Amino acid sequence: MSSIPAIDANGLTKIYSNGRGCRDVTLTVGKGEAFGFLGPNGAGKSTFVKMLVGLLSPTDGQASILGHPLGSLEAKMKIGYLPELYRYQEWLTGEEVVRLHAKLCRIPKADADRRIPQLLTEVGIGQRGKDRVKHYSKGMQQRLGLACALVNEPEVLFLDEPSSALDPIGRMEVRRILQRLKERGITIFLNSHLLEDVEVLCDRMALLNGGAVLRHGSVAEMLSKQTTWRFKVGGYTPFLLSWLNEHTGLSVRQSAAAGNRAGGEPAPDDSIVWLEAELDHEEQAGWLNGLIVEQGMTLYEVIRQTQRLEGWFMDAVSGLNHRGEKE
Repeated sequence: MSSIPAIDANGLTKIYSNGRGCRDVTLTVGKGEAFGFLGPNGAGKSTFVKMLVGLLSPTDGQASILGHPLGSLEAKMKIGYLPELYRYQEWLTGEEVVRLHAKLCRIPKADADRRIPQLLTEVGIGQRGKDRVKHYSKGMQQRLGLACALVNEPEVLFLDEPSSALDPIGRMEVRRILQRLKERGITIFLNSHLLEDVEVLCDRMALLNGGAVLRHGSVAEMLSKQTTWRFKVGGYTPFLLSWLNEHTGLSVRQSAAAGNRAGGEPAPDDSIVWLEAELDHEEQAGWLNGLIVEQGMTLYEVIRQTQRLEGWFMDAVSGLNHRGEKE
C-alpha cells in the first residue's frame, strides 16, 4: 500500500478581509478512510473544503491530494465534489446534467453511456433521470449532485452536507451509498451537521471552531472517553458517596434523576438512588460494583451509557465563541 495520503494539509490558512476563514489547519486523511469534518455554522469548514478542491487559493500553508498540489489538474482529476450550495440547469433532464459533467471531465461517450444509468440507479433517481430538473424536489437535486460528483469515478470524494435536504429514509439510503463507496476503497471527506452520519460512517474526525481545529482523532477514541456508567443502589446513605470518591479517586456523583428509575418512574423509597461516573474502562465499573456491595448495599442494576457524538460535540464547543452566519 502506498504511503502517500489521500489528503495532506499542513498549516492551511485562508483569511478573508473580515477576518474570517480558517487558520493553520493541519490534518492527514489516509487512502480509503472516511473522515468527518465537524463544526458550528461559520466555523470555516466550507472554506477549508473549497481550498482542498481548488476553488479557493490559500493565504498560507500547503496541501496535496494524493501527492498532487491543490488546484493542479492532476489533483482535480482524482476528486469528486458535492457542494453545500448547488444549482443545476432546470431545463435539462437529470441524465443530461450528469452527462454534461461527464463531458467536463472528458469522459469518453461510451464510458459515460455505461456509467450514467448505473449512477442514477445507485443514487435513487432511476427512471426519473428522464425528467427535467425543474420537476425535482430539493432532495432529488441533492441525489443528482451526488451522481455528478461520482461520474468520474473519483478516488477522493468531498461531500459538503450531502444529506441536508433529505428526509430520514433518504438520509439512510445516502448513508448506505457512502458505506458501499467506502468499501470500494474511495476516500470520503464528509463535512456534515448530521452527527449521526459521521458517527456511523467515519473512521476519524476533526472539530473546527473559530477557524481552527479544536480536537481531532478517531471516532471510537473520542467517544470512548465519554462513557458514563450508572449504578442503581439500594440501602443508600450519603456516607457511601464521599467514601467512594475518597477511596477510589474517581468522581462518583448522585444522578440528576436520583431516586428515579431509568425510565423516569418513582423509586419505592428514597434509599434507592442512581449513582454515575465517567470511567475509562469496564474494570473500573467492576471495582465500583464490588465496593458498593462491600459496604452492605444492594446493587440492583448497572448501565453503560456511551456518549453519542451529539453530546461530545456539545461538550466540546460549550462556552466557546462561535462565528455564526449572521455575525
